[in-house]
Amino acid sequence: MHVKRLAAVAATIALAATATACGGEDESTASTTSSGTTEQTSKPAPVAQIPSLSGKDTAVTLDAGFVEALGTLKLTPAPVGTAKVSEAGVATFPITGGNVTYYEPGTVSPYVQGMIDHDGSGLSLTGGGKTVELTDFEIDPGKSVLTGKVTVDGTVAAESAPLFFLDGRTLNPLKTNDDGTAELEGTTVKLKQEAADLLNQTFGTDALTAGLVIGVAKITVNTA
Repeated sequence: MHVKRLAAVAATIALAATATACGGEDESTASTTSSGTTEQTSKPAPVAQIPSLSGKDTAVTLDAGFVEALGTLKLTPAPVGTAKVSEAGVATFPITGGNVTYYEPGTVSPYVQGMIDHDGSGLSLTGGGKTVELTDFEIDPGKSVLTGKVTVDGTVAAESAPLFFLDGRTLNPLKTNDDGTAELEGTTVKLKQEAADLLNQTFGTDALTAGLVIGVAKITVNTA
């Protein structure tokens, strides 16, 4: 396979982490012989793999409705660690590692497996004398979910809690760039029920609900 084509395939695998969930956790397939017995076949070879992600970032353009909701609740968002929030309302979280494997759809479930790590960055929400930090994000491609550490006023409330659902139905086609990167933009980031419950309890409200649109994500990865 041509090197450039292989790089594009690898980028697609990593970026597929933002697509919709791919199914269950089965790692083998079963077939029935003529005698009626069931035998297990080994997992097929992957189409492509990125054993070690080399960086770039996940950027989320914050939804106006989400920003308005925070204003109504008198909650102030801010970047944590290496994260950045631009004046245009784009929150950027550097990719620090991880791995992704892509199988032919239908041969393994989920057919996109791995994890994309964003250690040392996150987002804080402050209001009513309390501060919640959501950090160390991990994207699970098989479940289309982003988990992270939750800290309330400096005390860890959860080491790894489901925070956001990644809805890939709004995803745009893959874009490859001359600088050796690839981008996939358009995944809608939505609040998970677990995160809504924790934030509501902390800030004494019931205004945050599962499915609240946080923003639209763009993942950029190195293809070389």
